[in-house]
Amino acid sequence: MTPPVSVEAILFDFDYTLGDSSAGIVACVNHALVRLGREPASTGAILPTIGLTLEEIYERLTGDAPAPPAFRTCFVERADRIMLDATVLYPEVPGVVARLRRAGLQLGVVTTKYARRVEAILDRADLRDAFAVVIGSDSVPVSKPDPAGLLAALARLGVDAARGLYVGDSVVDAEAARRAGVSFVAVLSGPTPATAFAAHPTAEVLDRVAALPGWLGLDGDLGGS
Repeated sequence: MTPPVSVEAILFDFDYTLGDSSAGIVACVNHALVRLGREPASTGAILPTIGLTLEEIYERLTGDAPAPPAFRTCFVERADRIMLDATVLYPEVPGVVARLRRAGLQLGVVTTKYARRVEAILDRADLRDAFAVVIGSDSVPVSKPDPAGLLAALARLGVDAARGLYVGDSVVDAEAARRAGVSFVAVLSGPTPATAFAAHPTAEVLDRVAALPGWLGLDGDLGGS
């Protein structure tokens, strides 16, 4: 499809969109489960839950609801120790960010991760200043698919929803974009297959964020790496 011609701001999910913190998430989830007297979950069971809230992850893995507050507490305590070192940005991200910024686009992140954690990851890569806003699950009262995070980011950027674009890897991201009235681009760098996006309004499905500049008409894509 043709990209929206009036895009002024691009907002990104983080996990499986800009980077991979799956190893750290698996370790922290199992640390919390064991601390609560549960059996650790398999990596294969945990990976599809990435991008959900911690409470939803617990409920999906255990079948019990509501999730006890101690699960979040134990997860966060462990994540504060290991998550930064266990997270890698995808190698194409710095080049994509540079191209988008040269085109005059405002950039932001809207994620279920804590904002401070994403800011630390971006800071380590010397990319923090390229993102005008970072909204995490601790920044808004309700997480995705509620549109609160996207709407908060757009408000801080001073950009109308019709001139925003959200890039993410999951149907939760797609639903959040729909509710916010923001165009959505899916990337396939996570476990969600392209077919899953058929039921959601999607401007385009790309293999990775590397292809985003090309789709926008900005000097071609950066290839997949």
